[in-house]
Amino acid sequence: MLTWLAVIMLVLLLLGFPMMVPLAAGTLFMMFTGMTFFGPDQAVSWMINGIGSWVLAAVPMFIFAADILTKGHTANRLLDVVDAFTRHIRGGLPITTAASCALFGAVSGSTQATVVAMGGPMRPRLLAKGYKDDFTLGLIVNASDIALLIPPSIGFIVYGVVMKTSIGDLFLAGILPGLMILAMFALYCYIYSRIKGIEAEPRASWRERARAIRRVILPMGFPVLVVGGIYGGFFSAVEASAVAVAYALLLEVVIYRQVSIRDLGSLALSTGMITAVVFILVAIGAAFSQTLGTAGVPDKILGPVIDGIGDNQFLALLLIAAAFFVGCMFVDPIVVILILVPIFKPLVDATGLDPVHVGVIVTLQAAIGSATPPFGCDIFTAIAVFRRPYMDVIRGTPPFIVILALATIILIMFPQISLLLPSLGGD
Repeated sequence: MLTWLAVIMLVLLLLGFPMMVPLAAGTLFMMFTGMTFFGPDQAVSWMINGIGSWVLAAVPMFIFAADILTKGHTANRLLDVVDAFTRHIRGGLPITTAASCALFGAVSGSTQATVVAMGGPMRPRLLAKGYKDDFTLGLIVNASDIALLIPPSIGFIVYGVVMKTSIGDLFLAGILPGLMILAMFALYCYIYSRIKGIEAEPRASWRERARAIRRVILPMGFPVLVVGGIYGGFFSAVEASAVAVAYALLLEVVIYRQVSIRDLGSLALSTGMITAVVFILVAIGAAFSQTLGTAGVPDKILGPVIDGIGDNQFLALLLIAAAFFVGCMFVDPIVVILILVPIFKPLVDATGLDPVHVGVIVTLQAAIGSATPPFGCDIFTAIAVFRRPYMDVIRGTPPFIVILALATIILIMFPQISLLLPSLGGD
């Protein structure tokens, strides 16, 4: 039965059906073949409960804030301030791209919005400087994944809801790993530029730097409001998302005037469409996960492996990372989080792993999966935005995926990197 379940879902996926169709088909298959004793009415109840958490209300709000910022002038201001401090370094332009993606992630929390906002202006500049298009596309797609670790992060929100873990702690835990990955990307960009003989640009004057800093002070209020507000106890994650929307409107509509009132209707429609897709995935993913559990599938597949691991935290984290990495290569990261987190929760509890640290590992795999062939969502965003063939987009991704895999190993070996800021905040 398990073989037929896997075959049916894989065939539907390869035929191009949206991910929600294989998930729904898999759920119905388990119910009508007797793998589980629950019926469709219970599946509907699971779907409703899956999207019933109040915390999920933060998702559309953060998406709406990201849409407003992408439409407005914030992205260019972030680019300018990073460029002013890095242009004179060998590899300064790609380093600017990576750092700007991290900064935009701090105000949007969306990998796909980051591809659009940062990739649009930076790709022509990188090509004009002499960087190959495969390197340029690989950099943009993978550096945008830092947005999943730098708060606010939709991946952290979904994981926190499923694992019942503090969203504020997860937001804090993602900051240092995100900055570490940024440093690793910057080192690679420096080495690549030296090997290719691409010279640095003239150093910016301190007057230019001061002007760039002044222009970016207001946009950088986003992470301060979101993380500081949540951890300072001023508001919850959902309230923080509403504050983020209000702040985005204040900046782009009132102060910068790059977004008009008329634009808000189309932006809200775009947010609504993305939110609908996310919530349908969450609902069906929750039903599928619950059906798998009642059918005993996790115990049949992972039971012997989990028993062999025992209380070895290192092996447990390696198994979790490998499972999420492979899953996110083929399936939307949100769906993978919804399905696999409940499966691995007993292992996390049994080995005494910190669920916040596990959340960082899981979300990093979601970030890697967003840019990993064959079905990484950021790959297809880049195809649509830059109008490049699939093979052109993925050709430059392997070095960055290796860097992200190395970052995973480092975080597994040194959990303090993830847990330092939450521990300080907890004091």
